[in-house]
Amino acid sequence: MARAGKGGRRGRGSRSSESGSTPTGRRATVRVKTARGRTVSSQRWLQRQLNDPYVAEAKKRGYRSRAAFKLLQLDDQFRFLKPGGRIVDLGAAPGGWTQVAVERAKAESGEGIVIGIDPTPVEPIAGATVLAKDFYDEDAPSMLTTLLGGTADVVLSDMAASATGDPQVDHLRIMALAEAAHDFARRVLKPGGTFVAKVLRGGTERTLLELLKRDFAKVRHAKPDASRSDSAEMYVVGTGFRG
Repeated sequence: MARAGKGGRRGRGSRSSESGSTPTGRRATVRVKTARGRTVSSQRWLQRQLNDPYVAEAKKRGYRSRAAFKLLQLDDQFRFLKPGGRIVDLGAAPGGWTQVAVERAKAESGEGIVIGIDPTPVEPIAGATVLAKDFYDEDAPSMLTTLLGGTADVVLSDMAASATGDPQVDHLRIMALAEAAHDFARRVLKPGGTFVAKVLRGGTERTLLELLKRDFAKVRHAKPDASRSDSAEMYVVGTGFRG
């Protein structure tokens, strides 16, 4: 299971630009010098990676993926990652969202608790506990609430199934992951909690949207600036879990 991965409001308090949600500085355009041994699609991918400011900024700040900025921007807009929060990151690999959760919950200093879970092994992340486990496992919810010392304030899911090239199939697969993540969130969230999950443009499927509206006081869609313009991904944010 592969993992991926418009924040309008800037500046939570007095955060510096170094910890903000946008890249800093300007870079000269980098061109791929040779196409030897590469397909056209791989050339385009490499060209995009070399010139993506979020890729460069992620490397600069030590984030494991550019997707970290999507969570930073979602949090700037909706403000759900708070110091002392108990946060679960489903499908945590490679760890970018977990890193952001640790920073904003201040988990490394012991204020918050961050638990990541993924069947793919993840290199240790300071301030977080990352379980090499599938959240589908029957004992996963009880294990997580035990580690958290109670229910969660936030459940995050940046999961996406590997693309097949068939838009309809890809949509069904990513929505199935979002539905599974929502079902899991219902089992571990505390009243008033927040659920964030990746979906595809066109909105959330009616069934999931109805469930979210039943379970959360507010349900909104957002596309962070860090989400590439040619990507169909969006995020659904449910706040005020009814419990």
